[in-house]
Amino acid sequence: MSGLFRSVLRAVQVGAATCRPKNFDAHVSVVPARLFCASAGENDLGEMVKKDKVVVFMKGTPAQPMCGFSNAVVQILRMHGVENYASYNVLEDQDLRQGVKTFSNWPTIPQVFFNGEFVGGCDILLQMHQNGDLVEELKKLGIRSALLDVEKDEKSK
Repeated sequence: MSGLFRSVLRAVQVGAATCRPKNFDAHVSVVPARLFCASAGENDLGEMVKKDKVVVFMKGTPAQPMCGFSNAVVQILRMHGVENYASYNVLEDQDLRQGVKTFSNWPTIPQVFFNGEFVGGCDILLQMHQNGDLVEELKKLGIRSALLDVEKDEKSK
């Protein structure tokens, strides 16, 4: 049985799936369609990233991050006073883990979205925090960074 046929057969056996050739070398990537189907509701990544102003796909939870990079994202958001955001633990769902990487065309976790738009991972968020861009992006979302209050308090002393 050819590899292409096996991939298609496996996709049919596990349920509806989308098969799309990646290159001209006949390699086929099988991605569960439930992640991309508009009628899939909560599992539709397009809807998931728009669920809240800030959405994070991470390893673990904000209360218990399971990797240093996810922890760094949580800490950066916490420093800015961003406590209310949607988070998804990709360790609980391998389809979600791979699906979000495909959806954003970004190879690593964590992934951060603002108003449904992909921002980046830990390195991008850290850079935005360090250069002040994160304060401005949060302001666009209607979120006042807690760091502005800290700066104001320090100036008044």
